[in-house]
Amino acid sequence: MSVYLAEFKLRFGDRTWYVRRIVEASSMEEAEGKARRYAELMNRGEVRWELKYVMESKRPLIIGNEELEKLSA
Repeated sequence: MSVYLAEFKLRFGDRTWYVRRIVEASSMEEAEGKARRYAELMNRGEVRWELKYVMESKRPLIIGNEELEKLSA
């Protein structure tokens, strides 16, 4: 099982913000499907969820020495 990062755009009235979630899946297609289904299920209230993108990630949402070294190079 691989780890993917999904970013969602949320809207409430005239306000917009972004949320990221970790998705476990065996392929990019499965991850996108799970992320789209998640957005559909979250759209039950006043906040509207929209999937922006899904990407494979080995260390999602982590800022460590490895990430700082990559940025410094």
